[in-house]
Order: sequence, then structure tokens, then C-alpha cells
Amino acid sequence: MAWFSEAITERKKTKKDLWVKCKKCGSHIYADEWKKNLNVCPSCNYHGAITSYERINLLFDKGSFKELFDNISPKDSLNFVDLKGSYKDKYEANIKKTGISESVVTGHGKMNGIPVVIAVMDFRFLGGSLGSGTGEKILQAANYAHDHNLPYIVFSASGGARMQEGALSLMQMAKTCAGVARLNRKNIPYVSVLTNPTTGGVSASYAMMGDINVSEPGALIAFAGRRVIEQTIGENLPDDFQTAEYLREHGFVDSIVNRKDLKDYLTNVLSYYNR
Repeated sequence: MAWFSEAITERKKTKKDLWVKCKKCGSHIYADEWKKNLNVCPSCNYHGAITSYERINLLFDKGSFKELFDNISPKDSLNFVDLKGSYKDKYEANIKKTGISESVVTGHGKMNGIPVVIAVMDFRFLGGSLGSGTGEKILQAANYAHDHNLPYIVFSASGGARMQEGALSLMQMAKTCAGVARLNRKNIPYVSVLTNPTTGGVSASYAMMGDINVSEPGALIAFAGRRVIEQTIGENLPDDFQTAEYLREHGFVDSIVNRKDLKDYLTNVLSYYNR
């Protein structure tokens, strides 16, 4: 009966590979259609996660992207160990699994012919958490944009500060904001794109400092958790609280743009700066 068991297992794998279930509306979408639609649900417009390199390929003109600072990776300065093992073992496993050195990929290239510097966070790597390596890469990319007079775009996707690095992680909030401030003093445009989710220390620092803050539809954007806020103020919050749409209504986000339209939107914005 071993062959029968193997056949059932293979059938389950094939079925799983054929379909994607939308996390918002529950629709079943053919995997090929899901991929073709840039991981966006055709039924409810839910924007699913994409990897850093998938986003880079979507945004940059073919063959123009050059990665920067890919030699920067996490460091276990505190020799942190919890019940699940050491931080060092954890981030090394993430490097092997994702193929990237940190929770952000940085580089430069052209978008519709416009030279830009970009940093794209990747939620697959320790929940897109902000560690010392993450902050260093974002800062160095900002410095590259500063030195070469190029616009800087950061795509955020993060659960917040990386607890395994303690205060070293929190220091990255100030460090990255300082890098962005240098761009402002030189009148170099900085655009922040918030994706699902952008939370914690990332939302409290460089993610909300853009000359223009843009978001994908339905993105969770928050600092503290919903339940924490409700318990603190003793009130129930609106159903759409901490969504991109709610933040736009209250002036924290300038525009909500579908994934397929982001490249053209961003280059139109940058064209205005280049006048």
C-alpha cells in the first residue's frame, strides 16, 4: 500500500500547488493567475506578500538594478538565546532559507529611465524586523543617494524592532531617520512606500518620514497593537483602524496605489521633482 500512500501525498501537493486561497475573502485562485496578477486577489484586491526580489523585478527597468551592501548581515552582539535556540542559528537559517543577507535588500537602478536608490524590506526574513544590519543597510543606501544626488525609495514590510538585539535594534530608528534627514537638507526626494504590515519601530521612524508616504491597499500600518490601545484608552476602535485607508483619511498617508500601478506612480512623482 506504500504506492497508494505516495500517490495520495503527491495528489495533495499538486492540489496545493494549483490553488492559492486569499487570506481576506477566502477565494480560491489558480496559482498561475495569482502570480500573473502580482499576488493580488482578483476578487477583493487583497495584496498578498511578495519577496524583495520579486518587487525589484516589478519596479526596475530590465537589467538596470545593481545591488548594494549585500555583505551586511546580522550580528549576535548579545549572544542571545531563548527557548527556541540562539539568535545566531536563527538568522543563519533565515539567510539560507531566503537567499538574502538581511531583512532588507538595497541597490540602485532605473525606473522608467529615472535613476533611483531603493531599499526593499522582506517579511520572510525574521518578520522583516529592524535589526542593526537592517538599519545599517538603509542608512548606507541613504548615504549613497545623498552622495550621488539620487532619489531614495524605501518599501517597508516589518513586524517592528528585532527583540534579539535589544537596544541595538532601537538605535536603528534614530540612525535611519538621521540618514533621511540628510537627504532633506539637500532637497533630495525621499518616498516611503508602506506595505502589509508596517508596524512597531519601523512605523515610528523612517517609514512615516517620506516627503510622500504611499501605501498599498489594505496594508496594516501601526505602532502598538489594537488590543493594547483599546485596553489603554478603554474604548472600542473602528473596524478599519490601522489600515492604509484609515490613515489616508486622517492625513498620515498621501496616496494608496495598487501594486501594478506603483512603478508609473513613483516615476510620475519623481518626474515632478526633476523639473
